[in-house]
Amino acid sequence: MPERKRGAKSPAIEDGSTVTGLDWESEDISGRSFTRVTFVGCDMTELRNVGATFTECIFQRVKLNCSAHTDAAFVNCRFSSCNLFDSRFDGCKMVGSTFLGCGLELLKVEGGNWSHVGLREADLSSASFGDLRMLEADLTKANCEGATLRGVELGESSFARAKLDGCDLRGSEIGAIDLEDVALKGAIVTPRQAVMIALALGLDVRDD
Repeated sequence: MPERKRGAKSPAIEDGSTVTGLDWESEDISGRSFTRVTFVGCDMTELRNVGATFTECIFQRVKLNCSAHTDAAFVNCRFSSCNLFDSRFDGCKMVGSTFLGCGLELLKVEGGNWSHVGLREADLSSASFGDLRMLEADLTKANCEGATLRGVELGESSFARAKLDGCDLRGSEIGAIDLEDVALKGAIVTPRQAVMIALALGLDVRDD
């Protein structure tokens, strides 16, 4: 599909199609639905999205920087070599989606369900996640140094060889995480979480 001319109406996209070089800069796609669509080299900078649904879609080398998504769904989607700099997701469903080699600087996530998300080896050092479900997520070798993960349900998530130094984990569910192979120096936790971490590491915690 050729690049859309500035000011032209956004074209309809058929399910199962491949879209190359589409210009959705500053576009509003609220309420639209896409299934098994492959987006290649598209510009979605400053995209506005309220309630749109993407199911089993593929995003390759797509610019999503400064985009804003509210109550939208990206279910079982794959993001490969995409730019999500300063993008925001509020109350979104991202279940089963994966991010491979993506730029996630200043990513902001508030609310929603990011369970089973694949963020293996992702650089989340400047990302912020708050008040959402992130059950059974794959954060193996992820760099969360200095990131914010506050009020996040992280049960059964994998953090093997991840860096959580200086990460703000206050209010997050971390009791079910295997912390033996995780860097935690300077991580910010509540007293209750500190006890949970100590117990998870096999320490014998006593009052005196």
